[in-house]
Amino acid sequence: MLYWILILVAALIVIGLGVYAGRLLFLLQAQNKRQAMARDKRCQTIVDSIQTIAFAMQQQQCDLSEGVIRLWHLLEAMPILPQPNYRQQFPAVYELYDRIQHFPTLDARKALSKKERKQQDKEREQIESEFDSRVRLDIDKLRHFHVNNP
Repeated sequence: MLYWILILVAALIVIGLGVYAGRLLFLLQAQNKRQAMARDKRCQTIVDSIQTIAFAMQQQQCDLSEGVIRLWHLLEAMPILPQPNYRQQFPAVYELYDRIQHFPTLDARKALSKKERKQQDKEREQIESEFDSRVRLDIDKLRHFHVNNP
């Protein structure tokens, strides 16, 4: 009799643990689905921003250097793994970014004297002119940018 009671208690424990494990699995799947949807939405938002900035650069509503900085940050923030090699896909954008990233922006730029700002603007414009035609080729590709999100 005691033997059957122990077997019944063991069976109830196993069934309880099975139900609990099933519930945890269901919750994990739901969480993974929410995370995937959030990641897809984030990717689409980034893609839309990339296309908008590329269009503004094409229409010359945005300086090349400003657009390149914004595009670089957006491409690097793309939440997909493995991260595609955007440096290879858009080499001129990345090369120009490498050349201008040291320039101060926002408050750091405001802290510069007028003479220093003019000097940096002149240097930046010279660098932009070197890269203009090559960056515009990358911008054409970025206008129709999309991501193959797994």
